Amino acid sequence: MFSREESKLIRQEFWTSFGKSFPRKWILYNTKIKDFSFKFYFDTKKAIVTLDIEGSLENRIKYFEKITSLRSILQNEYFPDLIFEDIFILDNGKEISRVYVQKDNLCIHNKNTWRDAMEFLNEQMIKFEDFFVEYQDIIKS
Repeated sequence: MFSREESKLIRQEFWTSFGKSFPRKWILYNTKIKDFSFKFYFDTKKAIVTLDIEGSLENRIKYFEKITSLRSILQNEYFPDLIFEDIFILDNGKEISRVYVQKDNLCIHNKNTWRDAMEFLNEQMIKFEDFFVEYQDIIKS
């Protein structure tokens, strides 16, 4: 068990190490679509790469439907295990729509799992970005 401060330092060390191991300028929030972003997440149980759609319900429905219309392409060409959640509640209680891939049995507190987590995060985000670049005209229209 780690104190809050120890956990914070371990998390900082992981993300710093990830950035050095896989130096790249990620799209993340720079999609040019309001409230439409890609995110990395890693905790004590899993690593996740997400496409989050936030903002008004109207905005969320609009973009979630566009992503859902591309579902077969996403699943057949990029992510066979992609998860779609039109309603996803964040830890802070905020409701968003989320499309994501997840790898279980990884722990940010266990450095022995870091390499697997880093490779997963890197590979999956590259796929999300490749998809976005290829289909952004459809998504933005």
